[in-house]
Amino acid sequence: MIALLDYGSGNLRSVQKALQKVGADVRLAARPEEMRDAQAAVLPGVGAFDDCVNAMKRQELFEAVREFVRSGRPFLGICVGYQALFERSEEFNSCAAGLGIFAGKVVRFTDQPGLKIPQMGWNQLDIVKPDCPLYRGIADGSFVYFVHSYFPKPADDTLIATRTDYGGAFASSIWKDNVFATQFHPEKSQAIGLKMLENFVALAK
Repeated sequence: MIALLDYGSGNLRSVQKALQKVGADVRLAARPEEMRDAQAAVLPGVGAFDDCVNAMKRQELFEAVREFVRSGRPFLGICVGYQALFERSEEFNSCAAGLGIFAGKVVRFTDQPGLKIPQMGWNQLDIVKPDCPLYRGIADGSFVYFVHSYFPKPADDTLIATRTDYGGAFASSIWKDNVFATQFHPEKSQAIGLKMLENFVALAK
């Protein structure tokens, strides 16, 4: 069973449907006790960093996520669920501390002539870690779907699993041990995204 963390994120149902499409047994988890028996967990997200963090705190999911990661079970963060793994964000003068599982901060794309912010649409992956289980069967240069104005800057570059160029290269996904996280949306990335989710689900079996 995979726990899909329900803290009010707008893309919850699309992630749920995508996971079910690749054969996952998915349970919505709005409280810590609903995560305890899960073999893996997914933290989805659209919207603001502070909204995500504060909602998790209200539902006592904030510390539960930290405990889940420490348990060694597979964990996937998507979009804001990726950003929340870091220490802090510059978004809208954010004052909420992130989960702090990884050192680093979330920053905004730099305004540049011809660069549209937010990045909204398809872009390519430069796979830095081809041994990352999430990218089994995924070709370098594959296109995935993004909607974001902010992205994490990990303090430790060895976390970076893929980079993407948008006015400069940024960490579009990370991987360390049992933790995977993507700035793009696998659930909106058609066959490529479904293959990634299938790879993640396989880790939970």
